[in-house]
Parts: sequence; structure tokens; C-alpha cells
Amino acid sequence: MRVLYFTKSAGYEHDIVRHRDGVPSHSERVLLKLGAANDIDFVFSKDGSLFSPAWFAGFDAVMFFTGGDISSIGDDGHPAVTPEGKQALLDAVADGMGFLAVHSAGDTWHTLESGGGNPTYRHHRYRNHGDASDPYIRMLGGEFINHGEQQVATARIVDSRFPGFADLGETWRLHEEWYSMKEYAADLHVLLVLETAGMDGVDYKRPPFPLAWARPYGKGRVWFTGLAHRADTWDSAGFQAMLLGGLEWVGRRVDADITPNLDAVAPEAHVFPPEREGT
Repeated sequence: MRVLYFTKSAGYEHDIVRHRDGVPSHSERVLLKLGAANDIDFVFSKDGSLFSPAWFAGFDAVMFFTGGDISSIGDDGHPAVTPEGKQALLDAVADGMGFLAVHSAGDTWHTLESGGGNPTYRHHRYRNHGDASDPYIRMLGGEFINHGEQQVATARIVDSRFPGFADLGETWRLHEEWYSMKEYAADLHVLLVLETAGMDGVDYKRPPFPLAWARPYGKGRVWFTGLAHRADTWDSAGFQAMLLGGLEWVGRRVDADITPNLDAVAPEAHVFPPEREGT
């Protein structure tokens, strides 16, 4: 299986994807080991100008750890994705290419946001835009609002039968940067739910909400998790098993039941947290 790992950051560039002196990032080094052990050939890129139907034809799946409006050059200085390149990505997934996204891939191509950098004005994030959402968000099935301070919290495992989740138990407690999300597609097959009770910060003053899911998009398969900020998350056996399961599912090495379950497992997922002051 051949997978593109794309890590352009038009806004904040996470340390986990940053290159230093030509050395692969921490996440890339983890993927190289995972790929060598599981017959997955990873191609690493931050160059959005390469997006085209011909380029995507060479991959079984694309994996995003991106951020911001990557149609702009933005903070990392790497070439932007053209409008034609963005459409080529959406078309390739709809035609059957797998798409796996982690962490700030949910903080990418926000509705009503353009240009590089991270906007301080985020009032528009505290409502759902539905069919008016950015096409990328409609493909992904959810969108980032904000996050609070990193902390230890509990994710509930919804489907232990899904590839990569068998050994995680009923709950998974870890230290992470937890994304508060919205704009959930009705057809999500939720895999992880964040248990918000007792968490610190206004962004978590809301009922439990999905943190990972799988869904169809046309003929393609889409998988997302809000995890992946921290190096110790990437280094954990649980995260690597979950990631490998997602890759094998989007790449059609394995199948899974993805019956929609959003209303059953997170019935108040569409309840928003209070807006932060100054948004």
C-alpha cells in the first residue's frame, strides 16, 4: 500500500510534523517504522502544488496532518494547494482513494476562514454551517472549534471491533491536546467519544462528543482522530495500533461495519461549548 503523508501547515506548525536540518519529523519516523513492519510505503510531502489527479492516482490513500488554510502559503512557507488541487483531492477520495486525517487536519480549510496564520476572531466557529460548510469539512465529517490546555482525560471506546481498536479496552485515559469539535456529519460511525465531565477549560463545558470516526465519501473511505498532538501519543502502542487499523481500512486491506451511530453514542454532540471571551 502506498500512502501520501501530507503535512503542510498554513497556520501553526505542530512540532510533531516539523523538519529540522533535513531530519524527518517525529511523526514521520514513527510512520517509517510502522510502514516497514506492515508493508506500507509512505511518501512525505509539504508541497501543495503537487496536488493533481495524476499525482493522486499513484496513491492508495492520503494521510493529512495539516493546519489552517493550506490554499495559502502561510507560516511554513511551503507551496499552497491550488483550487484545482483541492478539487483533485476531493474527487480522488470520492472516486475511491482512502483518506485518513489526524489532529489539526480537523483545523484545516475552515469555513469562512482564508489566508495564512491562525485567526483570533472565531465567532463563526460556534455554529454549524451545514451545506454551506467548506467542501473539505463536508468530506471530513467534522470541524475543530478550539482546544484548552493539555490535560489527562478519558476517551470512551465505542467500537472495539473496528480495525486497530481491539486491545484498547472500554476507555482510554491519556494526556493530550483535546480538540473540541462540531459540524458532525449524520453518517459518522463514531469510534471514540471524549468524556468531558471533570475536564478543565471552557472548551469542554459540553456533553461528550466524538473524537474519532469512520465514514464513506462517495466510493472512498474517510477516517479521522483528533488525537496525535503529543510525541508520547505517537509512541504509544495503542495509538499506533489505532492508526494502522485506520490506514488498512481506508486502504481497503480490511473491511468493517460503519453503520452510522452518532445519535446513539453521542446524542448531544451538537451542543456547543460556551464561546471564549474575545472570539
